[in-house]
Formats: sequence, structure tokens, C-alpha cells
Amino acid sequence: MKRIIIVLACLLAAIIVVGQMSGQDNLIARQVKAIATPEKSYLLDVKHHISETPRPAETYPFPIKIGEVGPVTSLYSGPNQYPFFCMTLDSGMGQPLVDNQEGLGVPVYDSQDGTKLVGYSKDCAAKTQLLYFLVDADNDIQPMTEEELKQAPIADDALLVRVEQGTINRYVYAIAMPISPEEIGVQNGASLWNNRLIYHFEGGSGIGFRQGRIKFHRLVNKELEQLRKGYAVVSSSGNKTSYGYNMLLAEDTARRVKTQFVTLFGEPLYTVGIGGSGGGLAQYLIGQNSQGILDGLIPLYSYPDMVSVSIYALDCDLLNNYFTFRSYNKDHWQDWHQRQNIEGLRAISGAEQKYGWLLPVNQLARGELPEFPKGNNECINGYLGLSSYIHNPRQGFIKPFFHHSVVGKVNWSYWQDMVNVYGQDEHGFGQTTWDNVGVQYGLQALLSHQISLDDFIDLNKRIGAWKAPSQMEPERMLSLGSSIPPLWLSIWGNQNITKLDGALAKRQAGSLVAMNKAYEYGQVFIGRINLPILDVRHYLEDELNMHHTSASFVSRLRILNDQKTYRNHVIWIADKHYNPTEKAYEVMDQWLTNMHKLPENLPYEDRVSIARPNVAQDTCFDQEGNIMAAGNGVFDGEWNQKEKGSCTQHYPMYSNSRIKAGAPWEGSIFKCYTIPVDVAAAQGMYGDWDVSAKMDELQQIFPDGVCDYRLGDMGRPKAL
Repeated sequence: MKRIIIVLACLLAAIIVVGQMSGQDNLIARQVKAIATPEKSYLLDVKHHISETPRPAETYPFPIKIGEVGPVTSLYSGPNQYPFFCMTLDSGMGQPLVDNQEGLGVPVYDSQDGTKLVGYSKDCAAKTQLLYFLVDADNDIQPMTEEELKQAPIADDALLVRVEQGTINRYVYAIAMPISPEEIGVQNGASLWNNRLIYHFEGGSGIGFRQGRIKFHRLVNKELEQLRKGYAVVSSSGNKTSYGYNMLLAEDTARRVKTQFVTLFGEPLYTVGIGGSGGGLAQYLIGQNSQGILDGLIPLYSYPDMVSVSIYALDCDLLNNYFTFRSYNKDHWQDWHQRQNIEGLRAISGAEQKYGWLLPVNQLARGELPEFPKGNNECINGYLGLSSYIHNPRQGFIKPFFHHSVVGKVNWSYWQDMVNVYGQDEHGFGQTTWDNVGVQYGLQALLSHQISLDDFIDLNKRIGAWKAPSQMEPERMLSLGSSIPPLWLSIWGNQNITKLDGALAKRQAGSLVAMNKAYEYGQVFIGRINLPILDVRHYLEDELNMHHTSASFVSRLRILNDQKTYRNHVIWIADKHYNPTEKAYEVMDQWLTNMHKLPENLPYEDRVSIARPNVAQDTCFDQEGNIMAAGNGVFDGEWNQKEKGSCTQHYPMYSNSRIKAGAPWEGSIFKCYTIPVDVAAAQGMYGDWDVSAKMDELQQIFPDGVCDYRLGDMGRPKAL
């Protein structure tokens, strides 16, 4: 009773606060006022796969000099996206440059805190400038101006870092270089550079429409040890997936940032990528799709790519909606291990949910008896809200970046961000690759008798699918204020899930055109990569962290399938209390410098294999950094159909909803080929279950047949 009273009080408070907040959106100082028309620009014409397609010659006269402005239109990734929210202020670079008087973009004032409007910026350009950081022996980092440095003594044991900042392809870029005091004010001074370059990538979930920011102090701090060793570091907000997952634009931007570096300092001995989560998958895709940007990869907490992860990640809210609201036996799913049997991702009974109070709020709103959740899983802990942000074109940003007159005119989703590549449907919405036609959720649990046949049928009958984009609605949220999470009254995006027609909810087909384009334009990692790779991650399964261990082995399988070997691919997994990143830098340096010592007439793949250091092998580490096991087979397990290796025994691996539905571990089947249910039953797809009495019901659930994953991916172009 006490909990019910608390929930009701929260609802009442939310209603009061919402009433008080009405009309406040007009008080926001920095917001897009109107939508610009994209200028014509070149989109790379891909015939088979982007890795086989030459890139056009550079047209911009690099280098960008101090006080000059970088290119605002990409070289080969298509027209600029509008609206586009400028964030130069967030990066500490001041206001963007005025580029129009027509009210397009963000307003620009006579000073940062001024009131006189001088124009608008739709492309967010900023002049290239230099700033400095002085790092003492205790690693205290102080931002300094050129004048301050010239007046203050610099200790012999201090590190002086010059950071060049500006905009390229409308994104903020940075070049960090350790320098001597004599090089203050000199853009291309590099006497302390060790001829090695780090390309720093960042992660996060993004749908485009924002310039993004770089915290230059944070960048220096993250790569401080390497800067002390003489490495140079480059980065761009266009290579942070918080601001978008368009990997063609990310590559275009990375190529130009490196071009700026090379025209100033010359070619480095090598360029190594590093970055976690989305910053890891970006390395895989840029390394697969292009040449001349990266020579080695250190992906952290990586996935193979975002678009194939979305296949099962977008199942999460569907499944939680079923477990919570649609199941004929809701009590059955209070056993969170049973949910894991369906979802595949880690689940723990009794684990606390950060936003667990949302469940009783939503139950009350539906007229149901409220109760707090009795467990937690990775689907909730890691992917809660993903379907709303990435997939729902009517939701967009919670923060009011854009004027209300603009919000209703834009389809806010990853699919819209990729519309130049994936195309749009007959209603003008970006075409999606997500599809669940024929997917038999929980099939493996049925075969192993972890669920009953009635459970299996009810699950597949009621789970439904995401509605078509044109039918989607915004989430129902009540705001409690800027510092308090909103009350989400459409938890699991339930208003956007296909409705029950009787006891049956329809499935949804994705666009084969979009799937084909995702493959052709390199948004999918197909394993076509021969660069040295050290894939590094902490073991976080028991934290219900979204960066699950299995993702590294999905990448491994795809490399193996395409290259027939994985001698360039090393996986390290460590206890969460030990950080192996510094060791990874050292090993990658050995690997890449060894390659430079070998004859260039050797085939590249042989040079990679011969140069690989002995310590570059699959390894698991304990909390002290001690090697628990290393070598071939230490990570064997279900993913490669072998007995568990010593590392897998210590760090258990989990799967996902599509693997639990019978799909292969490679995780790259966007749309399955289907066979009739009776044919599937005759071929033994249901094991020792006699489904003859349920055949009519199964055929109603799966009118188009059920997935036969042996036939491959219907969405993959035959040329690949």
C-alpha cells in the first residue's frame, strides 16, 4: 500500500510540474529556427561493396591555416543534413560563424552573452585556432593561452600539449601534439612527435542532426600517457557515434581530419585507432571499408556494427512488453532466468532496476495492480529507450535542441539519418532494415524444454512487431523538471507495437532495398578486413552492461567466414578492475613497427602474420592483470560449437534473442528465408515436440512461414 501511495504522489507531482512548464520552449536561447535545403553534393556510387569502390580525389585545399575555415560539405557521403544543431559553444570554441540572414539554423549574437542578433548559422563553421594545455608531474592539466605560456616558466618535467581545433565537414576536430616551448604559436611544430598517430574514436547512441562537441581537456586526459610518449592524437565529433551512425560520413570526416594532419606534419609511421563501444565498431567499419586512414585497430567494448546489433536490440522492448503486459501467464516471467532463456542476454533475478519505479507507474496508468520488478536484465539495463530514440521517427531528442516549429517537420530516427543511403518509403520515412517475419522467438528454449509448447505459441502469437514508421506516435512522457528523469507512461514503446487482433499481433517486414544498401555502403561488418586488431574489453556481464562479450566473437566469426582465417584478430578480456589498454598500445606498437621492418614485396596478409608479437594472442586477465589463460581455444564455447575453453569457463558468454530463435551466432541475418510451418515440422525443426495439434495455430501466427536460417540472409546482395 505504501508503494502505491508513493507512485500516486509521483504522478500528481508530475502533472503539477508539467502545468508549470507549459510554454517554456520559447525561452531556449540556442535552437534551430528553420530547416535549410540541402545543397547538391556527391554521394559515392557503390556497385558491389564500398571496399571495392575508389574514393574521389580531394577537392579542398588542405591544410586549413589558423584563422581559416574547413570544408562544410563532405567529399563523398552525400548532401548535408538539416536541421543541424551547432555545438561550438559546447566545445568552448565560441559561437559559430554567421552564414545566412534567412533564419536558417541557430541564432548568432554580437557576443556570447549578447542580445543583438547578427545572423544565423546553419553549417556551424568555426575558425581554426590553437589552444594549449600544461601538464605537470602530477598529471594536473591546466588550459593556457599563448600569452600566459610566454609569461610563465615551464618546468622541465612538464608536458606542453598544443591542440588545434576547428571544423571539418561541419564537425569539430582536434589535433593534439606534444610540443616544446619554442613551438608555441607554430601550427606545424612537432619536434617531440614520435612519428606515431592515434585516431581517437568515441561511442554513444546517436541519430544525427547535431554537430556534437569535443571536450579538449578530456581528450588530452584520456590520451595523456601516449602524449607523454610522443604520440600525436586526432579526433572529431563526427567520429563519436553519440552524434550519428552514418559510417560513410564518419569515414569521409576521418579521412579529411587525417589529411589535415598529414599536410601539416607528413605521413606518420602508422595510425592506430582506439575507442569504445560505437568507437570500436567505427574502427571495424572504417578499417573494412577504406584504405589510408587506419593501420591498426584497438576497439574497446566493441560491436561488429550498429545496424546488425539493432536486429536483436529492438527485440528487447517487444519482449519486455510481452512479459509485462501481454503474456497469458505473467507470473511465469517473474523468474528472470526464464526471460534469459528467451532474450539470450544476461538476466538476474533479484537485481535492482535503476528506473524500476516506471513499471508500477505504467501499470497504474493501464488500470492494473502495480508491483515493483523482481529482477533486471541487459535488455532493460542496457537498451531501455533504444527503440524510442533510434527507431521511432516521432520521438527525437528529449532535450529541446530544436524550435517547436521544426520538431514536427522532421522524422527523428537512425533510418532518417541514413535516408540518402537507405532511401525512403512511400510516406517519406527512412526505410528500415529491422524485420521479424518468420522469427520463432524462444525456439531454443522450446527445444530444450525450458518452456512449454503453450508458452512458445503464446509468446509468438502476442509479441507482435514495431509498427511502420508512418504509424508511430511520440512517447507519452510527463516531465518532472530538467534534473529529474521524465515519467515515461508508454514504457517499452507499447503504443508503437502492433496491436492484438484477437489474440494475434502481426509481424513487420523490413525493406530489402535498405538491407542491400546497408551491406553495399559498408554499414554492416562482413569481416572483410586484414589490419592488425586487438579487440579489448572488460567482462561486464554481471553488471548487466550492454557491452556483452559475445560481440567480439561475432566479429571473429565474420572475419573467419570472409577471410578463412583470423590471424589478424586478437581478443583480450579482463576483469573490470584491470585496464589492459596501455598494454594494448604497447603490443600494437610492436606489431605495426615489426611490419615496417619486413620487405614490402611480401603479401600484406603474410606481413601481418609474421609481424604479430607472441603476446598478441587471445588472453583473459584477472583483476590484478595476471594472465589467466592465453592462446588458441581459450575462448571456445557455444559460439564456435566447441567445449568451453578456460577463459570462457571463467568469463561465461551469453547470446541474444535471435540466436535463441535459432539464428547463427554471426548475427547478420536481417531477413530470413522462410519455409512453411508444416515443412519445418516434417524436417524436425521442433525436435521431440508433437506440434500436429497446434499446426493450424502455428500457421496463423506464421502465414509467411518460419525462418530457415540455413538459407542465409535474404537482405544480403548476392554479389557479396
